[in-house]
Amino acid sequence: MCIPPPNVTGSLHIGHALTVAIQDALVRWHRMRGDRVLWVPGSDHAGIATQAVVEKQLWKERGVRRHELSREDFLREVWQWKEAKGGEICEQLRALGASLDWDRECFTMDAGSSAAVTEAFVRLYEAGLLYRNRQLVNWSCALRSAISDIEVESRPLPGRTELRLPGCPISVCFGLLVSVAFPVDGEPDAEVVVGTTRPETLPGDVAVAVHPDDSRYTHLHGRQLRHPLTGQLLPLITDSAVEPHVGTGAVKVTPAHSPVDAEMGARHGLSPLNVIAEDGTMTSLCGDWLQGLHRFVAREKIMSALRERGLFRGLQNHPMVLPICSRSGDVVEYLLKSQWSVRCREMGERAAQAVESGALELSPAFHQKSWQHWFAHIGDWCVSRQLWWGHQIPAYLVVEEHVQGDREDCWVVGRSEAEAREVAAELTGRPGAQLVLERDPDVLDTWFSSALFPFSALGWPRETLDLARFYPLSLLETGSDLLLFWVGRMVMLGTQLTGQLPFSKVLLHPMVRDRQGRKMSKSLGNVLDPRDIICGVGLQVLQEKLRSGNLDPAELAIAAAAQTKDFPHGIPECGTDALRFTLCSHGVLGGDLHLSVSEVQSCRHFCNKIWNALRFILGVLGEQFVPQPAEELSPSSPLDAWILSRLALAARECERGFLARELSLVTHALHHFWLHNLCDVYLEAVKPQLRHAPRALGPPQVLFLCADLGLRLLAPLMPFLAEELWQRLPPRPGCSPTPSVSVAPYPSARSLEHWRQPELERRFSRVQEAAQALRALRATYQLTKARPRVLLQSSEPGEQDLFEAFLEPLGTLGHCGAVGLLPPGAVAPFGWAQAPLSDTVQVYMELQGLVEPQTHLPLLAARRHKLQKQLDGLIARTPPEGEAETQRQQKLSSLQLELSKLDRAAWHLQQLMDESPALGARSVPEDKQIG
Repeated sequence: MCIPPPNVTGSLHIGHALTVAIQDALVRWHRMRGDRVLWVPGSDHAGIATQAVVEKQLWKERGVRRHELSREDFLREVWQWKEAKGGEICEQLRALGASLDWDRECFTMDAGSSAAVTEAFVRLYEAGLLYRNRQLVNWSCALRSAISDIEVESRPLPGRTELRLPGCPISVCFGLLVSVAFPVDGEPDAEVVVGTTRPETLPGDVAVAVHPDDSRYTHLHGRQLRHPLTGQLLPLITDSAVEPHVGTGAVKVTPAHSPVDAEMGARHGLSPLNVIAEDGTMTSLCGDWLQGLHRFVAREKIMSALRERGLFRGLQNHPMVLPICSRSGDVVEYLLKSQWSVRCREMGERAAQAVESGALELSPAFHQKSWQHWFAHIGDWCVSRQLWWGHQIPAYLVVEEHVQGDREDCWVVGRSEAEAREVAAELTGRPGAQLVLERDPDVLDTWFSSALFPFSALGWPRETLDLARFYPLSLLETGSDLLLFWVGRMVMLGTQLTGQLPFSKVLLHPMVRDRQGRKMSKSLGNVLDPRDIICGVGLQVLQEKLRSGNLDPAELAIAAAAQTKDFPHGIPECGTDALRFTLCSHGVLGGDLHLSVSEVQSCRHFCNKIWNALRFILGVLGEQFVPQPAEELSPSSPLDAWILSRLALAARECERGFLARELSLVTHALHHFWLHNLCDVYLEAVKPQLRHAPRALGPPQVLFLCADLGLRLLAPLMPFLAEELWQRLPPRPGCSPTPSVSVAPYPSARSLEHWRQPELERRFSRVQEAAQALRALRATYQLTKARPRVLLQSSEPGEQDLFEAFLEPLGTLGHCGAVGLLPPGAVAPFGWAQAPLSDTVQVYMELQGLVEPQTHLPLLAARRHKLQKQLDGLIARTPPEGEAETQRQQKLSSLQLELSKLDRAAWHLQQLMDESPALGARSVPEDKQIG
């Protein structure tokens, strides 16, 4: 497996921690099964983000802008920053216990990755899948670079919305539709009114379009209109793409700044006008009055000019979707640029077919629909980025040369300049030494190198890959479209370049949200560093981290208030194992994961329970203990057989969960075995036996086996706790010591199947029910210290035998004294409380001499009054609908059952007061009530 390479600029959050916890658990499980495992670590150079961080640092510390340095000097600064700051992710991964192959750590800008990127670019170009042309691209003016579709956030606006944008000196209103009049040439009183949300692009309009069947404009077909700003003549064209029922039915056509308009312009042979520059200012084509102005400042100036000229026709709220650059927060512009692009249709079809055929498995399966939809609508991939940090494109312009018979620039591609020069010489027919080559200054989209990560990390193209010998698995967070996008790019490039899929399985886990269901966001103050949960952190430190970030003052105030509310005393230390176990306990197949620190704290208590259990077991075993081989162990009692059966069941459920990659099944099985089977039942039940002299031989051997196998089952999820405790266990005789639990054999379901006794487990569950009933009786009569004698009576002879085998553990688990059997039909002694366990079993508990009726009756009456008040209130409440009504009925039943128990207890106490033992035992009337 390879880790989805996180951005070198950032730090891991809880979503990353979930990915790591699941991947590491799978890796450790396979390793313990004897598989050869390779888990490759690495990080992404994050072209845009890293360059932005270093630029900010240079300005803050030295007052220097990037363009004041040479490219080489700036890149030297970036590498220095990376060496100084880029190790935080590795520290976090180690804190999470990730058992990665650190000797193979990769970085998407290292030599191996660079070679892979260059080779991939050349091969794609030679295969006709990579081309250069002039096209509209998503452009971030703040970054001065093209960005991919996946980096464009579509932000819906309900109407008028005021935003502050990077680099803009004023607040800008969006969600408004401006109506502008285009006068009809030659008809003084005639005009066509056009609605636009982008008046700043008016200088770039080259036509107005209407639908050919729109009768309102039929008489104007073929006519010309006057541009409202320049007065130039523009054609009124007809195009079936225009929606006549939207707005006025007339639209302005700006091919240089709108994808839809670019297509329309191409159909009608319209030449585009670039009126917005790379930095977001207006170009010289707009005239001196607008040139150099920020585009949104120019918007206001254009609006004023329209009003002055009497061509402004109104302003109204208009719901819209605004494209925002997810990297910078700026509004995305569409600019015409000469860029390199990858043809994706053919490769996309192969990627879609891989899932359809089953060669690539997406889990959960419902993600297949998104996959197929994405590839069915995939467009070509613009891979040029106008940055300095990244893989410089291995393409060269042959200066002053053109493609034969064409006026287009002559570009060549090569693995080196020497290779490119040879290609150029062959193309131009001139000696290579006479040619002047200029390398494209742009770099490749970061996703290009990331898509090659699984291949470059294993040595491609220097080494020939045979991925079929691997168990290739990728694991991603469902909540991020970026990651599905990454997988798609990997599959496309991998199958094209190597003829192989980068992996055969893709597991997508849910997005991690906070306990209120909110997405983790720095501006909300709910983004958590996993180390803060592991080690604990004070509120003051949390808030210092906020202040050291890049939030604006308003966001900082909101985030700080949220942190104070959520973590008034900071975050308590929870430990790595508790965090990993909690994250894995949420089902991968479910919806978003809502995580709270209190949930991790609860798991920390579970860790403490395991620690204390092992401390007790080690105390029982002592220094002279010699473990028996597991295959020779034979249970000496039904209780020993029961716990071994439960251990075998836990191993089976763990194996099932790991094979299905549904780790919540594993965590549930382990939690139930350790807490509810071993600690709460078996340990408590055998304690009296362990105190007797001579001590029984069976329980210590069983305890050792439960500890040994139980810790091995736990090790993939709780590696630190399992290692620490497993190393303390006595060694098995005649066996070479295993250096670590992480390489000890994982208990298989088949090896323990001979211990499975489902019928014994079913019978013992009846014993547990009886123990629970006894504890409830003790609580009802408030027998806190006394250990009353108990009698069980069954009308079924077979049930008598069932309980007879477990009488001693039943007394221990029920916190009672001696437990005996009352023959069927026999009368219970006077002064004993009675409770039904089932239709055929009654439980009797000794009360006489242990309870003072005069003291306890008033207490029971007070408790009954309180419960009756709750019941009356619940009955009086207006019945809700759906699930709430189901919960209400369950609460009603619970209160009524508790009241009946109190009535029964009060009747028994009253009998103790009113009657003497000579009256004998009596049955309990059901209609007795206490006031």
